[in-house]
Amino acid sequence: MEITPLRPDLTALEDAASIDVYLPRTLESWPWPRRINPHYAKVKQRSSAWCESFQAFSHEAQDAFNKCDFNLLASLAYPDLDRAGCRVGCDLMNLFFCIDEYTDLATADVARAEASIVMDAIRSPYNPRPFGEWIIGEMARQFWANAILIATPLAQARFVDSFQTYLDAVVQQAEDRAQEHVRSTEDYFQLRRETIGAKPAFAVGELYMNIPQEVIDHPVISKLSELCVDMLIIGNDICSYHVEWQRGDEGHNLVTVVMQQFGFVDQFFEQWRHIPVFGGPLDEEIRAYCNMLGNWIRGNDSWSFESERYFGVRGPEIQTSRSVRLSRKLGPKAHCNSDLQLEA
Repeated sequence: MEITPLRPDLTALEDAASIDVYLPRTLESWPWPRRINPHYAKVKQRSSAWCESFQAFSHEAQDAFNKCDFNLLASLAYPDLDRAGCRVGCDLMNLFFCIDEYTDLATADVARAEASIVMDAIRSPYNPRPFGEWIIGEMARQFWANAILIATPLAQARFVDSFQTYLDAVVQQAEDRAQEHVRSTEDYFQLRRETIGAKPAFAVGELYMNIPQEVIDHPVISKLSELCVDMLIIGNDICSYHVEWQRGDEGHNLVTVVMQQFGFVDQFFEQWRHIPVFGGPLDEEIRAYCNMLGNWIRGNDSWSFESERYFGVRGPEIQTSRSVRLSRKLGPKAHCNSDLQLEA
């Protein structure tokens, strides 16, 4: 069967039983190699057991969730964090995707209520959660109560602020879905930069750092962060496209946005050459922070193929061949509370 580049002709796909597409090698020249946190195996066991203890999903759904291995994503994204930091990263990724599974099909009102529960738990990590409340509230509380034991005050403040923005965007996404509102590319990026959850993840990457907010807001550092987020968005949408196509939900995917169209890689390298120098120990932390951004891009790409989230057991093979066969899969999108399906 003929292999076509993304994005394939949708009209042709409607008439075809299946079609092969070729995933572009967006990180072929990316200088950050794949590295994994040395504490991955042991931390994965503990974080996975912690996540399962909340019984947020059915047995079948939890099995599918585990195959996605969100601990692997954290361990690839944070290869240099110590064991305690790696645990915080793994717990955050598990929390993120638990929230995502529930809010992905929620009404705007339900998503707003769930976001309020999670944020209240983050802001009050030592207060017991109300009896009978949505279980993810307690999960969020425990995650943050553990994280603040090691996070610097600056990292804590940035996480809380960015997590609030992330949850607000999740609610907005639910409102868009209810209104069947399809955003322009520019508007989509503005919302997706928050719903992808990268900024809270960056805050975890700086758990032990003391970088002032004005340095994070420096034009070069800010631009590096923005470019990192945009490349994460495009990488994720490319890998998830065939899953969304199978579900008939590909209308909200950015496969039509080509990496080279915006020159994100070149822009990132250009900004990297102009990382500001302030003098003293802060320069080392700034370099480590920017390095974390570059590694997040590589880590996300590696996890997309090494976990079973998007391609099942064929991930490593597809990572090499770049060939994916699209075919319609009938049936509604699964819900986490009933029969969550592995995205593969």
